Parts: sequence; structure tokens; C-alpha cells
Amino acid sequence: MRADEVLGELRSLGDPRNVAGRARFGINPEGTLGVSLPEIRRLAKRLGKDHSLADKLWKSGIHEARILASLVDDPREVTSSQMDDWVHDFDSWDVCDQVCSNLFDKPPFARAKALEWSARKEELVKRAGFVMMAALSVHDKASPDEDFLEFLPIIERESADERNFVKKAVNWALRQIGKRDLRLNKAAIEAAKAIAKIDSRSARWIASDALRELTDGKVQTRLRRRSRLSRG
Repeated sequence: MRADEVLGELRSLGDPRNVAGRARFGINPEGTLGVSLPEIRRLAKRLGKDHSLADKLWKSGIHEARILASLVDDPREVTSSQMDDWVHDFDSWDVCDQVCSNLFDKPPFARAKALEWSARKEELVKRAGFVMMAALSVHDKASPDEDFLEFLPIIERESADERNFVKKAVNWALRQIGKRDLRLNKAAIEAAKAIAKIDSRSARWIASDALRELTDGKVQTRLRRRSRLSRG
């Protein structure tokens, strides 16, 4: 299916009432059609993987087309320069989160981008760095604990950033790392305790919210069960 046909189908699925509703949640209404995420996912499944189509959809600037691009692009064809180009186009937190967790956490240089972007000044670029850490914690089953322990000092370093989209992503990354296994849970709890001592409202919120989840009995039970199963 050609890009103009896909864009036409997206427009036919749009609902202006959804645009106003999303704006209340901080989603940029510019170029937004109001297509639901389940509809976008159904369309992506029908289209399959197509790197060229993804590029055209992204360049359209349409909100839902960019989310669709993250679902139809082939991670094997994604380049480092493409990731840098797209991250600078992020204009809404949901596009950031969808692209990072659908696509950008899969190329072999994903960790390097997470580390690089986490130090950037731009709010949504920095958010992308921490969303990548969270997504890798969930999706990357093969990497050793050491790869995730490397993220914790960065999380602590950036926890005083008071910007809403950054602090929520920092918190998300900390919680997901801490739910990966018992060793990382202990390390994430220690990091949260250190963050709690920082003189910052953002840091205190990140720490208290993370500690509430990471020390929860159900989380601890699940991690202990997973540890027993992994030992055979």
C-alpha cells in the first residue's frame, strides 16, 4: 500500500472528539487526527514491515502516522542517524514513548542512544533516553544485569529535573529496572533511597513512588518466584 493510501485510511479513521480529549492529557493536538491506538495497531499488522513506507509516514508530520511508522519500520534497517533525526521531531510524549518502545529499543545501538539522550537538554529528547532504559528493561531479555546497573547513576544524576515529562520517565526507568530481577531490585531500591536525599521535589517524588512499588509484597514475591525458576 502506498503512503498516500495509508494516510487516506488514517484520515478516514480520525475522530475530532478524540483530539480534544488527548489535548487534556498533554498530547499535542497539532497534526493529530484522533485515531485510536488499537486502530493504528490493527493497520500496522495488516501492512507488515516496510522501512520505506515508515520513512514516508514519518515525514508526513501527522501524529498517528508517526506512531504507525514506529510499528511498520523494520528495526534491522533503522540507522543511528535516523534515530537522531526522529528524536528531534518528537513533539508529544506519546509519540516519544511509542517510538522508543515499539522500535528504537531494538537496534544494537539502543543502549548507546539511551545513554546519549539522557544527558541532553531538550525535554522530549531527554525523556526518550529514559523511556529507552525502561523499554530495554522490559524487552531486552538477554543482556546482563551490569548493562542495567550502568543506568542507575544516570537516573540519580537526572532525578532533580523538575520537568514533568522528564521526571516521569526517570521514575519509569527506575521502576522497570527494579522489577527485572532480585539483584536489580535491591540496587534500584538503594538508588531510590539515595535519590530521596536530594533536595528536589522531583527527586523526592521519584524516590517515594519507586520505593512504594519496588518494595511491594507482590513485586517481591514475583521476583523471588522468578529467581527460583531461573535456578531450575
